[in-house]
Amino acid sequence: MDKVILAEKFALIDEHWRPKVVGELNGQEVKLVKAKGVDFPFHHHANEDEMFLVVKGNLKLEFRDHMVELAAGEFTIVPRGVEHRPVAEEEVEVMLFEPAALLNTGNIVDEKFTAPTGAKI
Repeated sequence: MDKVILAEKFALIDEHWRPKVVGELNGQEVKLVKAKGVDFPFHHHANEDEMFLVVKGNLKLEFRDHMVELAAGEFTIVPRGVEHRPVAEEEVEVMLFEPAALLNTGNIVDEKFTAPTGAKI
């Protein structure tokens, strides 16, 4: 039952789009990710909802019919089955709440963006 200092954990992340697990609870993982770029692929998660909480910076979540812009301290939940893609024009730090072992690219596998599941820091 140690505390997690987000700034320290984010400082350990040296790549973009590769979520790292920092906690687990009730079958869910708390993940941290640094993101930067505008070419992440559209994807969906057939059976899982996904929560994005911006810790630092700004993140856009593009959907096929609209966009949600998030600043530090704001979050949104993407319902299962909804196609989306994160866009970060500048580096952003994001906390994710997701079911354990959820593939970050959902229904697609992409050599550049698909991260190994369960990677911890």
